[in-house]
Amino acid sequence: MKAANASSKINETSEMDFSENICELTSARQVKKSDDATEIQDVGTLLNRLSETPRQEIECLVRKLMELHRKLQSDGIRIQFDIENYADLNQRVMQLTTIVADSVGKLPAPRVD
Repeated sequence: MKAANASSKINETSEMDFSENICELTSARQVKKSDDATEIQDVGTLLNRLSETPRQEIECLVRKLMELHRKLQSDGIRIQFDIENYADLNQRVMQLTTIVADSVGKLPAPRVD
């Protein structure tokens, strides 16, 4: 019986605390309101302040992404240029190798004494 009694007292206390909290919240919300235009302006100002930091972070990220985009483009152009130069150099080396091989083939045979 004591446990049931203690439990009901706790429930009553919790309900009273809960009711007091609701009353406090209700009275806190019943604040004098200024005209709607001022309230809207205040809300707008508050939203601007709240969104300023995320907006700045997004702008910073966009700038960094644009820098990376430009770097990727310039690196891509440089790599393409390097590949073209390598292909040209490779072709010249192949031509030179062919010339040397042809020239070696035209040499007189070594004499055996």
